[in-house]
Amino acid sequence: MQIVYSRSSTATQSLLRQRHILTEAGLLVRIEGVAAGFQPAPGVLLFEDPATTSKIPALERPAFARVAAAAHPGDILTVSELFRLCRDLVDIHAVRGWCQARGVVLRVLSGPLSNFHDLAANDATTDLIINVITAVGQFQRDLQNELTAEGIAAAEAEGRYRGRPPALGGTQRQEVRAAFQGDGASIAALARTHGVSRAAIRTALADLLPDQLASP
Repeated sequence: MQIVYSRSSTATQSLLRQRHILTEAGLLVRIEGVAAGFQPAPGVLLFEDPATTSKIPALERPAFARVAAAAHPGDILTVSELFRLCRDLVDIHAVRGWCQARGVVLRVLSGPLSNFHDLAANDATTDLIINVITAVGQFQRDLQNELTAEGIAAAEAEGRYRGRPPALGGTQRQEVRAAFQGDGASIAALARTHGVSRAAIRTALADLLPDQLASP
């Protein structure tokens, strides 16, 4: 039996990229017409964890619990990309151990580990390559996070970083509408006065503005 697992981090993040990869591998079938979408190919079980952070270990996610209930020795567990299943080296080892204990093959369709027939194979070569590749990937992520934090700190020190523009509170919104209607204050002036973006001012004045001004 082929078992497919996919995960997205947020409610707005689409599973579409993963589905395309899985479709190219023949594990999903695209449905045309009014009810367009994807469905598992014959003999394939699909389990999805939408809006699920990778901070939750793979073995503790809801869909993976269903994978565990459906898996049997000899089955193949497939993911489009390894990070959809495992967050770090510890998680990879946990999933590999789970697969080894149940006789399940682990396969990844894209990325540096996609050439392995079975990532859960219990041999020294597979262990070594997985450790090296995942350690390098983790190092790159940690380095990027460090550089981002340093860039923000430098911008804050120079007064250039303010983060996301704040939204208008209820009282501010009333003040903005009163100033716009009573004093004829401009959107730019109101944005400067209240320390928010012009888009926030337009949102507060949406029903008072002509259509062309209400649109950002």
